[in-house]
Amino acid sequence: MSINSAMLAGVSGLVSNSSALAAISDNIANVNTVAYKRNQVNFANVVTAQAVKGRYSAGGVQAVTRQYIGQQGLIQTASSTTDLGISGDGFFVVTDKSSNLTASDTRKFTRSGSFSVDADGFLVNDAKLYLQGWPIASDGTVDTSPSDLSKMNSINVKNLGSAVRATENVVINANVDQRGITGSVTDTGYAGGAATTSMAGYADNPQGNTTYKPDFTIEMNVIDSVGDTHKIAMSFLKDSSAPNTWHAEIYAVPASDVVANGNSGQIAAGKVVFNSDGTFDKTNTTLFGGAGNTPNITLDSSAGGAAPAWAAAKGLASSSIDLDLSKLTQYASISTVKSVNPDGAQVGNVVGVDVDENGIVSAIFDNSEIRKIAQIGLATFPNPDGLQPVSGNAYRPTIPSGDFSVKQPKVGGAGQIASSTLEASTVDLSAEFTGLISTQKAYSASSKIITTADQMLEELISIKR
Repeated sequence: MSINSAMLAGVSGLVSNSSALAAISDNIANVNTVAYKRNQVNFANVVTAQAVKGRYSAGGVQAVTRQYIGQQGLIQTASSTTDLGISGDGFFVVTDKSSNLTASDTRKFTRSGSFSVDADGFLVNDAKLYLQGWPIASDGTVDTSPSDLSKMNSINVKNLGSAVRATENVVINANVDQRGITGSVTDTGYAGGAATTSMAGYADNPQGNTTYKPDFTIEMNVIDSVGDTHKIAMSFLKDSSAPNTWHAEIYAVPASDVVANGNSGQIAAGKVVFNSDGTFDKTNTTLFGGAGNTPNITLDSSAGGAAPAWAAAKGLASSSIDLDLSKLTQYASISTVKSVNPDGAQVGNVVGVDVDENGIVSAIFDNSEIRKIAQIGLATFPNPDGLQPVSGNAYRPTIPSGDFSVKQPKVGGAGQIASSTLEASTVDLSAEFTGLISTQKAYSASSKIITTADQMLEELISIKR
């Protein structure tokens, strides 16, 4: 009967507009939720078979929910370096637990990048979901996989211990006076060996008969394998028999730090030669074991041996330090040290976290060291609008969404990660309020259909009276 179909059509209108109101309510409630994706209820008509010609039976309407998960939200500035926004496609991989993950543990996907460091050092967002990433090995390599999520671990930025980096390079910027030092001790008889005559011995015994006071000394601080600092000196004594040539020695101060020739702390001895234009002549310099050798000093571990080594009592690993002498000059100007810049870092503790656009998470230490910890992977889907929403502004894969593929940021269509930013909600309040008004009117109109059909049925029933 047409009146009954009209009433049922009115009921379908009430149900569908109730769903629309629910979706709008969710949208408005989440207008400030990070990376929230708006939902929208669309309407589709329902057509029934017209059994009798000339009569119409109403089919009504059905509600179809559409998700706009793939819609990009506005990237806004945030105050924390662990707030992460994704510009482009992709989702963070997250879990409900921080550690002891197995292949059976559920992984979720979210764009809500409001991460912070919890009490245990893990990166966790406001929904208590733990950020996953590929660990970075000590040699800087990353073992990635587009489909094996077990290769990813919860990112922890605290349980790293302290950072120590032994000195490996020293850049020296200095000038030795081409004129020598007036009245300096002659180099006659100088042998350069700790057991005979040396400048290294002068540091320990200035009054000794076998020591020579250097014309000029450059001192540098180097850091060993456990973060301790040692003083290394490079001394020069002008060679009276050859122009542009200097006797040179490298030694530890105090000498007890190094076990070397005659226990004087001497690490190397030879000659440093300069070109006629005052620049360093590596080809003819013999200080580093032979003419033309790369400027380098090597100290073996405390295991001992014939070569210079750290004192056994210190228990240190071996050190190899390259010296950049390209800025060492010999001009007719007073000998002076302009700068000595060694690398390396003493013991340091984590004071901050940084994430770059490639998803590399690094710990920043108070000794200026930066240690790469993990790389964030972004999961992409063929149809992100087909994902299933779950609590915590996260999603799970479905058949309509397709299989995920985890990629490095900016690779293979994955988006870019921006630190100190957050993706805003895609809700437009003006559009939602407009939809709220039209939904209210449609709901009221549907209720009128029911009351009108009820009145007509009442008239039909009253015919019998």
